[in-house]
Amino acid sequence: MKSPIYFKRGYEYQLQEDYPHTLTEGCSVPLFFHSKYIVAVGTKLTIKAGYAWDGPSGPTFDTRNSLRGSLVHDVLYQLIGLDILTNESRKEADKELYAILLEDGMSKLRAYPWYLAVRSFGGIANATQTPTEVAP
Repeated sequence: MKSPIYFKRGYEYQLQEDYPHTLTEGCSVPLFFHSKYIVAVGTKLTIKAGYAWDGPSGPTFDTRNSLRGSLVHDVLYQLIGLDILTNESRKEADKELYAILLEDGMSKLRAYPWYLAVRSFGGIANATQTPTEVAP
């Protein structure tokens, strides 16, 4: 008998090391949460090694200057889906994405449409996902 194949559908990327992130100034998302893959205290997030995410969503290309933003944005949306953060925090999460995209070198000409897309459609996407702890 052949060996079984183990895989996880739906995730393109997985952190190999812990990633510490400080939310940008003006992002007023109050956090205190601890799980296997996410630790959030105040404005400090630590996304633990092994966290898996699908990268940027929508009709776009995954590029070096979009991956970190998609990681942090997915974590913040996951915390909204878990009712750790309120749905009102979505705007702050979207602003955080935009700030990271610019910080990582994405042009405003490309980053601003991303921001508009998550503002317009991010709530729909978040509402349709089952909130679960992401595990690789």
